[in-house]
Amino acid sequence: MSRLSRRDFLKLAGLTSGAVAMSQLAPRFLRQQDNSKPNVVIFVFDAMSARDLSLYGFKRATTPNLEKFAERANVYHSHHAGGNFTTPGTASLLTGTYPWTHRAFDIAGLIERDHVKHNIFTAFGSGYHRLAFSQNLLANYFFGQCAYDLETILPASSFSVIEQVTGEAFTKDLASGYRAFDNFLFQDGTPPASLVFGLADRILLRTRAARNPDKDYPRGLPRAGDHPVYFRLDDVFNGLNTTLKELNTSAPYLAYLHLWAPHAPYKPSKEFDAKFLDNFRSIRKPDHRLGEHTQYYRLNNRRQNYDEFIGNVDAEFGRLIGSLENEGLLENTYVVVTSDHGESFERGVEGHVTKLLYEPLTHIPLLTSAPGQTSRQDIFAPTNNVDLLPSLLHATGHTIPDWTEGTLLPGLGGIEDSQRSMFTIEAKGNPAYAPLTKTTVAMVKGNQKIIYYTGYEAEDSFEVYDLGADYEELQDLYPAAPSFVKALKDELLEKVDAVNAPYRKR
Repeated sequence: MSRLSRRDFLKLAGLTSGAVAMSQLAPRFLRQQDNSKPNVVIFVFDAMSARDLSLYGFKRATTPNLEKFAERANVYHSHHAGGNFTTPGTASLLTGTYPWTHRAFDIAGLIERDHVKHNIFTAFGSGYHRLAFSQNLLANYFFGQCAYDLETILPASSFSVIEQVTGEAFTKDLASGYRAFDNFLFQDGTPPASLVFGLADRILLRTRAARNPDKDYPRGLPRAGDHPVYFRLDDVFNGLNTTLKELNTSAPYLAYLHLWAPHAPYKPSKEFDAKFLDNFRSIRKPDHRLGEHTQYYRLNNRRQNYDEFIGNVDAEFGRLIGSLENEGLLENTYVVVTSDHGESFERGVEGHVTKLLYEPLTHIPLLTSAPGQTSRQDIFAPTNNVDLLPSLLHATGHTIPDWTEGTLLPGLGGIEDSQRSMFTIEAKGNPAYAPLTKTTVAMVKGNQKIIYYTGYEAEDSFEVYDLGADYEELQDLYPAAPSFVKALKDELLEKVDAVNAPYRKR
């Protein structure tokens, strides 16, 4: 008998059970099906900016399948992330709190110990089968923190073509395994963290990738950034299709599914590669003094690649939703489509590892479809990803905990509040357990937006925009000081001072 490799075993387990359960949690997978409670499926598409989706009016036809799905969903037009990269954005979604509360705001940050139990998995309780999957190891750190409130954690390498994720061997402490091995010892950085082990791991991974060319991907197989995971999009969606079908045998369930795409590197299949060879050019904006000064022509080229990757993801999502609908597997399920943050191709900034908080980085998609929903509802009032946790708890009949900082989403029990204040925080250079003194904070209130920069330069600075009249954030109103600016500034500074107060006493 031929010996199964570790990767083959994980794949086989994923395709036969729909999930690879941690050994100590596996017995809890067995439960009686209870169709009286609705299921919840959350799709998180990493780095998907609302500003590049035709669903929201973008000129390229990037999302025809999301548009079809939207015909029976609530579509939120002013939905914002809690942060501008994976760690704070995902933690805010999972905890229903802002980064200044959960404190996971550096690159590989964790939720503060006192707030670990303040998460969506704990709040849903053991009456639900709770499954978490992310191709992004940064999100997997949170799963490690929440492990005893999850029946199933699907490894990051599930449904991959090539993988060398060492941390997955440490099933009793996935977060530490990922951090010690994949994020430190074997990290594919420049230079590698370990010149001996890191370099050897890199050579082996590159050799395996070179030996596995795929004619369907002219730019090479998609890869989960610096993580040692190569995948085909159709394999990932096929795997999720099987997983969700198997989960229906243990309903009710909560499935959090965090996919890498359309995050960089942008590598669409041949069907979408070069799909948008058009004359579209984004508005040329001046480089920001805190940006990276990437050249305009490169930003346009990279945005084209990004839009093609979005189109590829959209097609696979449409295929998956169609399959689940045809088999009646969504009749008692809330389906959520969102992202953890956006992506920038302007002001000299490519990507999202930046100090800036402009709308392409913070404005993210949100669609929610309830069981039996047959019509579209468009919601234009500002919302934030801290709202998702309380809203899903309310929709499924759970008690909303008092620690959440979100409010009920319109369409899921809430009312539209056009004057509500919401926040996005960038603080990766700030110590996690100290006052926010090196940070960027954006506050959106109605159509007005203020951005506060502190700790980067000799003096603090502010920018103010009217998003209703100035969609591209080209006209900074702060220097002219119209009457509403002082009120915005005072409210923002008062909020920052309040959240800093507990950390000044430490």
